[in-house]
Amino acid sequence: MTSKLERQSAPAPIQACTVSRDVQNFDLLIEDMESLLGEGWGDLGFGEALTFLGQPDADTLEFIALAIDSEDEDNLAMLCKIIGRATERGIKVVLIAEDVTPAALHQLLRGGADEFAPYPLPEGELANAVARLRARSEAIAAAPAPERTKKLKGGGDGVLVAAQGLCGGTGTTTFAVNLAWELATVRGDAPPRVCLIDLSLQFGTVATYLDLPRREAVLELLSDIPSMDGDSFAQALTPYEDQMQVFTSPPDMLPMDMLSPTDVKALLDVAREHFDFVVIDLPKAISDWTDTVLTEAQVFFALVELDMRSAQNALRLKRALQSEDLPFEKIRFVLNHAPKFTDLQGKTRAKRMAEGLGIDFSVLLPDGGKQVQMACDHGMPLARQAAKNPLRKEIAKLAAELYAIGQSDAEAA
Repeated sequence: MTSKLERQSAPAPIQACTVSRDVQNFDLLIEDMESLLGEGWGDLGFGEALTFLGQPDADTLEFIALAIDSEDEDNLAMLCKIIGRATERGIKVVLIAEDVTPAALHQLLRGGADEFAPYPLPEGELANAVARLRARSEAIAAAPAPERTKKLKGGGDGVLVAAQGLCGGTGTTTFAVNLAWELATVRGDAPPRVCLIDLSLQFGTVATYLDLPRREAVLELLSDIPSMDGDSFAQALTPYEDQMQVFTSPPDMLPMDMLSPTDVKALLDVAREHFDFVVIDLPKAISDWTDTVLTEAQVFFALVELDMRSAQNALRLKRALQSEDLPFEKIRFVLNHAPKFTDLQGKTRAKRMAEGLGIDFSVLLPDGGKQVQMACDHGMPLARQAAKNPLRKEIAKLAAELYAIGQSDAEAA
């Protein structure tokens, strides 16, 4: 290891360096740096890093590995300065954290860190992070000008439609993906502008269901929402068949509280400004910004099934919202895998469940069968995989109703 960037008689070029209070506390990082770079790296303390990053010698650095633990949270201001100075020099930052609170992690990611890895480092994680950094730089350099300057048409006031499952397996993402697609293709001559946003920061599968890449630009945007504008939002979007734009979940799992209610409102505002319909796929977990989406949405779908877990969770949600004086009446309950027309016993059970909860099932979605799973596995909407599927027909009908309502509201305005 090249300690403190000491020069030797035949020094290897310094490609990167660790920055930490004491690198000996991160022995796995030392091993990974040696495996990745050999002798071509150095080690700096926090104060030394601030000085070195302002000198010409720092021009050779490709990245720094900023390693911190819980004891370093008192120095967040200095850590942010280090990240900022590295960013100004075009030096990438890999943040390696052990036992750091989500709030501190959030602040550092917002400060400009490019990659995050937990410590102890999983095998090969540092090499993977560096590979992603290099691939991202190559992609930016190779991208044609239109890709780097993608623009969106603004001046709109889009309809916000949210979908949340009250328990696992209710088909929320399938519903959101296909609803967005049906809205985007509801008419051929002048289709509405549709944006599908996956706000499940940890296990979002919209990208999987549409066979789209999870882009690093999403993480970059989420890490610095206050600086977001229409142009930066556009760079984080991925088009699907030139019919709609998709804001996928980030490549890596993020803490749910990385976003604040203010952040989420800003994200929704910029999306609504540039699209006619914005469809939100929410995580099952209730976060401190769920009420923001509920308040902002024109339509909020809650998906349930005809079982006890759905009934209990619906009741708990009702109590929670009413206790906080939140608009529970805005929620439209969707019964997935609804009983068939001839299933009188099932229809009776659904009626009793609705009466017991004091709700109405405004949408009844039939069981789409194996074709639904096949469409999801193949990464395409049901309309492409099985246009005559009963579930697809019901979602298309719902999309046409939403479009008609949106048109009526626009004409009234």
